[in-house]
Amino acid sequence: MGPAAGMEPTERPRHWRGILPCQLYCLLLGMCSGLMVTVPSATVHGIQGQALYLPVVYSFQAPASDVQIIWLFQRPQTTPKYLLGSVNRSVVPDLEYRHKFTMVPPNASLHIRSLHFSDEGTYIVKVNVNVQGNGTVSAHQKILITVDDPVTKPTVHPQPSSGAVENVGNLTLTCVVAAGTRVTYHWLKDEWPVRASATHSFSLDHSILHMAPVTKADLGEFRCLVRNAVSEMYSEALVPTIYYGPYGLTVNSDRGLRVGEVFTVDLGEAVRFDCSADSNPPNIYSWIQRDDNSTQVIEHGPHLEVASESLGRSTDYTCCAYNNVTGRRGEAHFTVIITSLGLEKVTGRGKSSLAVITGISVFLITAMSSFFLWKKCRPCQIICQKHARRSEFEYGKAQTFSGHEDALADFGIYEFVAFPEPSTAPRISSRPMCDSEWGPRQEVHGTIYEVIQHVPGQEQQGCPE
Repeated sequence: MGPAAGMEPTERPRHWRGILPCQLYCLLLGMCSGLMVTVPSATVHGIQGQALYLPVVYSFQAPASDVQIIWLFQRPQTTPKYLLGSVNRSVVPDLEYRHKFTMVPPNASLHIRSLHFSDEGTYIVKVNVNVQGNGTVSAHQKILITVDDPVTKPTVHPQPSSGAVENVGNLTLTCVVAAGTRVTYHWLKDEWPVRASATHSFSLDHSILHMAPVTKADLGEFRCLVRNAVSEMYSEALVPTIYYGPYGLTVNSDRGLRVGEVFTVDLGEAVRFDCSADSNPPNIYSWIQRDDNSTQVIEHGPHLEVASESLGRSTDYTCCAYNNVTGRRGEAHFTVIITSLGLEKVTGRGKSSLAVITGISVFLITAMSSFFLWKKCRPCQIICQKHARRSEFEYGKAQTFSGHEDALADFGIYEFVAFPEPSTAPRISSRPMCDSEWGPRQEVHGTIYEVIQHVPGQEQQGCPE
C-alpha cells in the first residue's frame, strides 16, 4: 500500500512513531527474547604498550540457529569502524586490524594486543541472535577505553632552598614528575592532606604549594602524591627549613631547691644551671650576674657553673638567648639564695615543726570536745538526781509559781516535769530523761505537770559526773 495522501513518501504514519522506537529499543536490549549482553564496566583503563582483555558475556533463553558477534570502534565525533565479527564459530576480521584484535567465538570477549594512545575510544559489541520462529533479536553494549602512561616517582623542590623566616618569608614547594599522563597532584603534611587556607594556596593543577608567610606550624614532613587512572606514586618526605624562635626559654639546675624563680643551694656546693629554648638555628646564650652595684656578663654558652661559697646571701642572674637569623631574643631571670644550714637540715626542721603543730592541734580539739560534752551532760545529771529523790506525795503537794511573788525568791534553776495521775488511765508513754546509776529505767505516764525550782547554793555537792 502506498503512502497516504498529503504525506511524504519517506514519512511514517503518526501512530507508528511511538511504536517503532519502542520495538527497536526492545530489540537492541534483547529483552523480548531474554537476550542479555553484560560487560564488567562501562570504562576500562589500559596502559600504553600492554595488552588489554575485554570480557563480554551474553545469554538468551530461546533456541537459536545462528549467533553473530560484531565489534566496532568509535572515536569522538566520528562514525563507528568495523574491527572484526563472527558468525557462529567463524571469525571475519578487518584486514587493517587482523593482527591487533582477536576473538574466539562463541565467546564474545575481545583481546587487544599492545595498546597505543590511538586505541583510546568507545568499543561497541553487538550480538545478533536468529531465534527460531521469532526472527533476529539484537543487543549491544559500549565500553570506553582510556590509555595512559604510568606515573614515575615525583620529587619535591623547595624555593628558596635555604629556607625562610617565620612570619616574614614565603616558601614554595614544587612537585615534579618525569612521566605519566593525566596526572593529578595531592599534597600531604605528616600523612594528612594539606587544605587551602589563609597562608596555603595551590597552583591551578595543584603541582605547586605556596606558603605565604611561612609559620612555625608549617614544620613537618611534606609529600607529594601523583596519580592517574593506572598508577600512583609518593615522593620522598621533605622537611622545609623554617627559622623561628626563641620560644619557651627556661633555666634548670640539677642541685638545690627551686621555688618559682628562686634556687636555694647549700653553702659550699657547686651548682650548674642549664638554659634552653626552642629555636632554629640554635640560640646564642650569655649569662649576666646582677649585684647591688654592677651588672656583668660572666659566661657564654648554654651552661653556667658557680661555686656557692663565692656568692653572697642572694644573687640575681639572667640567661639571655639570641637567634641571629630571626633577630629575636629572650631572657630568663632567677635568684640564687645560699643557706648555711643545709637543705637536709632545713627540710628536717620543717618536718619537726609540722609534727609539733599537728600534736598541739589534736590536743586542743580533744580538750574542746570534752569541755562541750561535760557542759551538755551536767544539767541533765542534776535534774535526774532531783527527780529520783522526789516521792509521789511531794509531787502532789507541789505548788505552781507565777514568777511574780518575790523577785528574790524567783532565783534558781527550773525544771518542767510530769508525774502520773492516779485517777485516770495512762495516755502518754515516754522514755526516762536520761539513764543514771541511781535506778533502773522507768516508764512515766500522766498529763499533770509541775515546775520545780532548784537554788544553786542548796544543791547537793559531789554529784558524780
